[in-house]
This record gives sequence, C-alpha cells and structure tokens, in this order.
Amino acid sequence: MSQSQEERSIRCLVAKVGLDGHDRGAHVIARAFRDAGFEVIYSGLHKAPDEIVQAAVQEDVDVIGISILSGAHNTLVPKVVDGLKEYDAFEDTLILVGGVVPDEDKAHLKDLGVAEVFGPGTSMEQTIEFVRENAPER
Repeated sequence: MSQSQEERSIRCLVAKVGLDGHDRGAHVIARAFRDAGFEVIYSGLHKAPDEIVQAAVQEDVDVIGISILSGAHNTLVPKVVDGLKEYDAFEDTLILVGGVVPDEDKAHLKDLGVAEVFGPGTSMEQTIEFVRENAPER
C-alpha cells in the first residue's frame, strides 16, 4: 500500500444495480471492507446504472464493487463503465463484480475494464487483498 493510501482510507462503493433484490452478499462484503479499514458507501437496492455512476463520482470513490445475481451483468455493468467514462472517472476507479457470473462472461467483463470478477466461495481476505493491491493511488 502506498503512503497516500495509508494516510487516506480507500473509498469503496458497494453497489446493487438493477432489479436484483438479493443483498446479503453486498452487506457481507461491505462489513468486511469496513473491518479492513476502508470507507464504505452502500448504494441500497434497485439502483440504475446512472445512479451508481452519480454516487461514485459524488463520493469520489476509489473502488466500485458491483454485486449482481440477476444475470443482467452483461447489460448493466457496461452502462456503469460507460457512465464513468462520460465523467472521466473510469481510469481512476477500480471496478469489481461479485456474484454469479458464468465463466464465459468473465472475459467480456474484463475486456470492458472490470478488474476482477469474484464468484461464490471467494474469501473476504482474497477480495480485500486484491483491493489493497489494485486500488488507484490518489
């Protein structure tokens, strides 16, 4: 971790995008991120991609963790990426996706700019370490 990140907490937005109403995983990761010393903003349920982008820009987050279980990741995640690009915030934001994503879709999401896709069974320690190692320095 760089000295600037030691002085300033990594700011994370844990986002539930679309109509997916299952938020237990999002709450678990939000709590784990807080316990790891990250600043965490939780979007709440049923947010549109543009609402996630607005929250990320307004809160000046380093990381967006999109929790999605609905199967709409190939539709909704690109809209978040495009929105971040419109606000010139894409290059400064680490984008993660968590949830049930078929293996054949993971490469597509990474081609869009998603840094990593975390599926069921991923340990909290692995996710936290990935964020610490890859969050943009400011």
